[in-house]
Amino acid sequence: MAKPLIAISQLRYADSLASYLKSQQIPVQVHHVPEEDQYVLVLGNDNDHARAMEICQAFIQAPNDPKYQQAAWQHSERTDVPVEQAQGSSMRRWLVSLRRAPVTGVILILCTLIFGASLVGLFQPIAAALMIMPLGNLLQNHEWWRLLGPAFIHFSVLHFIFNLLWWSMLGSQVERKFGSSFIIILFVVTALVSNLAQLIVSGPNFGGLSGVVYGLVGFVWITGWLRPQWGLYLPKAIVGFMLVWLLLGFADVLWVNMANAAHTAGLISGCVMAWLLTLGSGKPTAR
Repeated sequence: MAKPLIAISQLRYADSLASYLKSQQIPVQVHHVPEEDQYVLVLGNDNDHARAMEICQAFIQAPNDPKYQQAAWQHSERTDVPVEQAQGSSMRRWLVSLRRAPVTGVILILCTLIFGASLVGLFQPIAAALMIMPLGNLLQNHEWWRLLGPAFIHFSVLHFIFNLLWWSMLGSQVERKFGSSFIIILFVVTALVSNLAQLIVSGPNFGGLSGVVYGLVGFVWITGWLRPQWGLYLPKAIVGFMLVWLLLGFADVLWVNMANAAHTAGLISGCVMAWLLTLGSGKPTAR
């Protein structure tokens, strides 16, 4: 007989715990309860209840233990769910995630619409309206939205997909945890800092959300390190990949011109915002 085991507010944690339980031959299912905005793990066999509760207690103490993420990756690799069903489930989860993070969704939609318009021949008027200008020009025309404008412009499909995947994943995490007002502040600060840095270093001909993405990487990385109990987490392998990508940009060995100043400034601004946020919350709990 199916029996509720534990309720978790974040889908990624519910999935990680469910995957780990399944790796221990304990069948469970994850059910979303919209009224309470929670994910309930339902146990398939009452005989496994005692062992499952022990695992749940251990998970509560250290939800970011790498073994849970590893179990989630392994489970996703060997799943035998039909492709159509898996795609439908992923789409539903994505839509639910964005519904709980409306600002993240709005920026994602704006970037998508702008990129779509640029593909059908409207890139020049879009660039004319959004591209940043030298500060002297902005002081004369007061078109201050251009300080944020480059974040919405992308130059290739790969550029667009890379940035928007990271934005939707990390931005939704931060917005669900700290609220829509905070993600707006984080977006504005990291976009301003990264765009101004790139403007000073190389001039006004650049675009992309990657400065903000690196800001999110820095914010989630430092927050997860100083305050793991807040539930934000970025695996060390992902942090390493993003830092290596940053270094490759400076080495100038990639096939595209990288906005290195924007990436670096965005990363630093995200780290600083995470550090400032944790200042008033007690003694850091580094792990």
